Amino acid sequence: MSFDPAAATERFHAAIDQLDFAVIEDFFADDATYASGKVGGLKGRPDIMAAFRRYFVEYPDQVAENSLIETLSPLSARAVWSLRATSSSTGEPLIRRGEETVTFNDQGKIVSVDVTDF
Repeated sequence: MSFDPAAATERFHAAIDQLDFAVIEDFFADDATYASGKVGGLKGRPDIMAAFRRYFVEYPDQVAENSLIETLSPLSARAVWSLRATSSSTGEPLIRRGEETVTFNDQGKIVSVDVTDF
């Protein structure tokens, strides 16, 4: 059975929706990178996971939806998404739309996530 990057991205997003930090962490390679205009550039699983944890302390009620997940190559996929959340410190709503390219290594671990907001 061959690796399906779109299905893996869908499972990754499901773990995020469930706030299953152990599963989220297991998706990332040790030296993974995460780039987003909102968080900047992160390198390494520990930094990426620290950012995820900080984000979900601030936005614990996030609801995200994928409108598209497609395979780009044998080891990458693109997801188009939207999300809504409320800041726990200010009560302000957060509404975002964007896309991300998720790239995996031969072991099925995420080596990079590149996020672009619309």
